[in-house]
Amino acid sequence: MTIAISVNNIGKQYKIGASQQKFQYNMFRDVLVDTLMTPVRVYRALRGQGMRGATATSTIWALKDVSFDLEEGKVLGIVGRNGAGKSTLLKILSRVTEPTEGTVTVRGRVGSLLEVGTGFHPELTGRENIYMNGAILGMKRAEIDSKFDEIVEFSEVSQFIDTPVKRYSSGMYLRLAFAVAAHLEPEILVVDEVLAVGDAEFQRKCLGKMSDVAQQGRTVLFVSHNMSAILRLTQEAIVLKKGQLIKRAPTPEAVDFYLSSGQAESGQRVWEADEVPAASQPFRPVAIRIKDRSGNVVDTVRSTEPLTVEWEYQINAPITGLRVGMYLSTMRGEYVFTAFDTDDAKQYEQFGSRQAGRYVSRCEIPADFFNEGRYSLGVNASSFGVKRYFMDENALSFNVDISGAPGMQWAEVRQGPVRPRLNWKIEKLD
Repeated sequence: MTIAISVNNIGKQYKIGASQQKFQYNMFRDVLVDTLMTPVRVYRALRGQGMRGATATSTIWALKDVSFDLEEGKVLGIVGRNGAGKSTLLKILSRVTEPTEGTVTVRGRVGSLLEVGTGFHPELTGRENIYMNGAILGMKRAEIDSKFDEIVEFSEVSQFIDTPVKRYSSGMYLRLAFAVAAHLEPEILVVDEVLAVGDAEFQRKCLGKMSDVAQQGRTVLFVSHNMSAILRLTQEAIVLKKGQLIKRAPTPEAVDFYLSSGQAESGQRVWEADEVPAASQPFRPVAIRIKDRSGNVVDTVRSTEPLTVEWEYQINAPITGLRVGMYLSTMRGEYVFTAFDTDDAKQYEQFGSRQAGRYVSRCEIPADFFNEGRYSLGVNASSFGVKRYFMDENALSFNVDISGAPGMQWAEVRQGPVRPRLNWKIEKLD
């Protein structure tokens, strides 16, 4: 099978801590001396010697010794923590930046959506940017004409298509940028976390279009922190850690490795002393954690497994009527539920008054409760009707992966924040 992308031992190094040179006008004498000293600087650089008085700089490898081949028509997911090198890899494949070492061979036209509006000229209108992007991809005007109406309809910016894109909102920018990247039919489509921006309805359209592109046999590279989207859209995935490729496998296996090996973003929030108001005394929050069924602190949980919310705190003097709890909501601010550790009458009798000491309030949210998405956890410690000791409305957030959830055989996106596994019975009456 034809190899669409071949990556051989690429590395990308960046300088950090370089001093900023003040701009100045150089005299002819300065230019002449600088020119004469160039061979000396080159010779010393080759011998590993720096010029005296030179400002020391340090470097960091965003990517190091990364190699893989991707066959034509395959869809590859790329996962890893922030700073793992995912976006740097896509920029190299899209020819936005060059590797410091190694080689990349790409066969075919590459359409990329790395950031909102990548490749757009702010002074040009939406219409002009569509044609400019098509020309960059090497398409003829007739080819772009045949796709123009479809692009505009998908992006939902027809009213502003002849307005300079610098006047677009970020949402309009994104809709048009994604529509152009997906509809101009490059052989290779590179997409970096497109679902991080835009409303829920547009995100669903993006996922649907990505699925269509994949089924058309085009080569796709897809970066996302949304494991459900990675599982749904890709056949294989690679896991990056600190700039190195540490795993390549079929997507379910790669995602399992990523989630179980501690590579996912931390599912813990620790409060530093300066983050806690003095008015919170004698209550002091220590940390809140999301744990999976095995007791690991995780950022992404499976909807088909229970999860545990664990809040650790210190009480420096006795408190009467204390309740410690949480507010769970979607990232759009829709409340899912509120719960406190003394909601149960027996719990309140035992712990309504708490002596000084270190405590943990822990609860389990059952399996088959959440729908896919990202959720926000707020916390509250108070004595009802007396005093609120501490509150953090956005203490922690976490992702929910719905692989294996009920109804996965249907392609549509389920509405709502909960996805219960209900006990249905079907009875034939005649």
